[in-house]
Amino acid sequence: MTQQDLLALDGRVVIVSGAGGGGIGTAVTRMVARAGATVIAVSRSPENLARHVGPLAAEGLPVVPVAADAATDDGIATVLDRAAGVGGDLYGLVNVAGGAAPSTWMPSTRVTRAHWRSLFTQNLETMFFMSQAVAAELRARERPGSIVSLSSISGMNTAPLHIAYGTAKAALVAATRTLAVELAAHGIRVNAVAPGVTETPASGTYVDDDPARDRRAIAMGRRGRPEEQAGAILFLLSDLSAYITGQTVLVDGGLHLKWSHLAADNTSLFLKDDTFRAAITR
Repeated sequence: MTQQDLLALDGRVVIVSGAGGGGIGTAVTRMVARAGATVIAVSRSPENLARHVGPLAAEGLPVVPVAADAATDDGIATVLDRAAGVGGDLYGLVNVAGGAAPSTWMPSTRVTRAHWRSLFTQNLETMFFMSQAVAAELRARERPGSIVSLSSISGMNTAPLHIAYGTAKAALVAATRTLAVELAAHGIRVNAVAPGVTETPASGTYVDDDPARDRRAIAMGRRGRPEEQAGAILFLLSDLSAYITGQTVLVDGGLHLKWSHLAADNTSLFLKDDTFRAAITR
């Protein structure tokens, strides 16, 4: 079997929850469809599906837009019904749905129960109950599969001023690990991807364009693109990652490697001896 064969998803059905935002979910939908899978592209918004997923179907890609709320049991049932009605075997799930609106950023002392519950519903409950339903269906059919969920760098470290989001994404990582243990015997792998700062329509509401800042903050010197997150997700869906489960892959261009006390030349801001600074940067 060639490397290309291991990456192919021909004959498989993959559900992408959160496909209609024009960012990572849409990029995943495009890339997974081009790998040969029939993609059930799920979004709460019919308008977003028409705008971002419709053109993919118009290209001839095997994409089935489904307007459903993956945060509800009825929505999940709708998604599984549509998946059962297309050709191919149910195989994969990508949980992208989630996020944190700018209005949810605030000091921990101001977070209300409503904020907390809303962000946990969006970012943890939706992932868990979609994964539960797909895993149950795969087990009933005695078929292997791969589930990949979107965490965040905020769930891998601290999340000042958006604690509920960061905590929900950290809990998603924990859920991924436990699901991986429980489902491994059934041939179902469960992994996650944790993006760093990525250029998406959602992030554009609170992240401005500042290349100089990006070079200071990110080891690779720039923000990520949705396609780069999608590539990691495709890898985890595919047979190239057949022996990987329970992992969270940090896809952040090295953002987590840059300590906040580092200067633009990567030396510590606490160094007072410029001669020493010059010597170690030669």
